[in-house]
Amino acid sequence: MYARRRHAYFAMMGTCIGLFVLAWGVVRLWSMPVAIGMCVVAMVIPPLAAMVANRRGPEDRWWDDPSGDPKSDEWWDELDGKKRRPGR
Repeated sequence: MYARRRHAYFAMMGTCIGLFVLAWGVVRLWSMPVAIGMCVVAMVIPPLAAMVANRRGPEDRWWDDPSGDPKSDEWWDELDGKKRRPGR
């Protein structure tokens, strides 16, 4: 899933750069309001791309991974209602 998110991020950022280049390199010669509109759309893309790239999927198991600190892990397990085995 990481590769899919990375590809989506780069596609969105490529679209953003493409919109800026087309807006100020080509479209502004015919219509300045359309070029400005393209830049406004391009301005919205980077935050959305960051959200897509940093989103966690349902198969990403990050919330229950041990942190490495036994005291902290024990505390979180107690809050979550998990029973810890003595050898862990």
